Amino acid sequence: MSQNATLMSDDATEDTTEIMSNGCTPVYFFSHGSTMMLGEESESADYWKKAGDEALAHKIKGVIMMHRGRHAPRPRQVPVAYVHPSKYVDYKLNPDLKTAERCISMLRDAGFDAAGNPTFDWIHDTFLVLIRMFPNGCPHHPHLHEQPLRPPLPHEGAAPDFWALEFRQAVEDVVRNNSGPALRRAMTRLMKHPMYRDAHATDDHFMAAMFVAGLAGDEEDEGVHGELRAETWELTNMCNSQFSFGAWPRTLATAG
Repeated sequence: MSQNATLMSDDATEDTTEIMSNGCTPVYFFSHGSTMMLGEESESADYWKKAGDEALAHKIKGVIMMHRGRHAPRPRQVPVAYVHPSKYVDYKLNPDLKTAERCISMLRDAGFDAAGNPTFDWIHDTFLVLIRMFPNGCPHHPHLHEQPLRPPLPHEGAAPDFWALEFRQAVEDVVRNNSGPALRRAMTRLMKHPMYRDAHATDDHFMAAMFVAGLAGDEEDEGVHGELRAETWELTNMCNSQFSFGAWPRTLATAG
């Protein structure tokens, strides 16, 4: 289960192959995993915090998360299984309804049957990454939800099945070895991979990958390849891979 995030920023960026075209911010492809990704520490959670710190250092204005048409003005958090309420109940969500409506309008103008859902309460897949990225407060964020791997029942101590390892490697190969329009084509071809259906119960679980390929797959983005930043396995076959596309510009304030 995955989602992607793109950041809205006031910063101008220099024109290098490491930085997205037209002064854009990085694009992230985050796999949120199960509720335990909020309840327990992990390599992925550490990277989410690092990505959030970098974003705040560059004075971002907000975050756009693509994860199924939710833009409630006062969203409530559905209780998170096996996670102590102190980790999330006091975290105030900060939805940006204006930008959400703008995104929906752009989708409609492009011919998509898009609509918001102002009454849908948010579950862990939405806010656990925000809490990890921005523990001291949620930035403005329009949230559009579309849901890589289907979790089976837990099986303690078992190695991942062949199909999970095979499809996980196929995703990384596509991200690392393709850029620009080739990224779009390669990501779409994954839907014909022989292990695709084992990894995805329904096609909507793969839509976040399509959003990422669209955001980072313009002709101007040729040469900007995705990088695997962190990874956490859970529930035997659930691979939570964290990818980034593009980079922030190096400034005196952020160079290290």
